[in-house]
Amino acid sequence: MKLTGNLIKGTKITKRAFFEGTDNSISYRDMLEECLIGICKELDIPVPIWMKKNTHEFAVFRRTFFTSEQFNEKVNFDRFEIKME
Repeated sequence: MKLTGNLIKGTKITKRAFFEGTDNSISYRDMLEECLIGICKELDIPVPIWMKKNTHEFAVFRRTFFTSEQFNEKVNFDRFEIKME
């Protein structure tokens, strides 16, 4: 699984990172979690709170976004978007 993560401020992408999970022996959910954590480490941001709307968006569109309210710490961007390649 390959994920792309974008930090968005206003309408501009301020930072981008890529992560590829290679362990095919784990479940899809665990692979997604591993990739999300990997992208957050690459972008040096905290891991967001995954909500039901994120599950729905990711299942339908293969992408979802997190607003600053979904982070336990203060962040300096408006949205964090992940997309499956």
